[in-house]
Amino acid sequence: MTAALVAGLLAGYGIAVPVGAVGTYLVALTARTSLRTGACAALGVATADGVYALIAVLGGSALTHAVEPIVHPLRWVAGAVLVVLAVRGAATAVTHYRTPPTASRTEGTPLRPARDFLGLWGITMMNPLTVIYFTALVLGSQASAVPDRLERAVFVLAAFAASASWQLLLAGGGALLGRLLTGSRGRLVTALASSAVMTALALRVLVAHGH
Repeated sequence: MTAALVAGLLAGYGIAVPVGAVGTYLVALTARTSLRTGACAALGVATADGVYALIAVLGGSALTHAVEPIVHPLRWVAGAVLVVLAVRGAATAVTHYRTPPTASRTEGTPLRPARDFLGLWGITMMNPLTVIYFTALVLGSQASAVPDRLERAVFVLAAFAASASWQLLLAGGGALLGRLLTGSRGRLVTALASSAVMTALALRVLVAHGH
């Protein structure tokens, strides 16, 4: 069980730590909204990683062959969605910069955390390479012995916990950044910079998988 726990933690951190477009968006989202919103979005990413870890331990190598035909289309969709989010984030930042602080302050606040949880979960789920990553780790760990149900459950929960801890750390960094840059101009610059970085990362994905 300890081996499954360690393997799950390493797998979760392995897939979560490299900060790409989703991580950049998570930090920027928390910086311009709230820690609660960022935490919900972070848990959306971690939930997707947990779901893929569960799929990997249940489906094994059959899942790898099943997702291979749709890897490139889904990467195109994911890249396009990230570009749209980057543009939307920049547009929102400009709108907030031009809007008086007292105007539209409560608009959409009650539903935002749930919406961002589902949004980040959906984007992360559109990356089928995650299930290939987890499947490779699971199959490698099964070379000597087939894990029982408890060990599989421990692996999935550990992978989720590792991913969640890292994503929440990113959200916390975004919240700290938001507090440091309390001025409207500082938030605008931060949002535009993050949108530019996220667009570049998304375009890199699209170009790399367009050949």
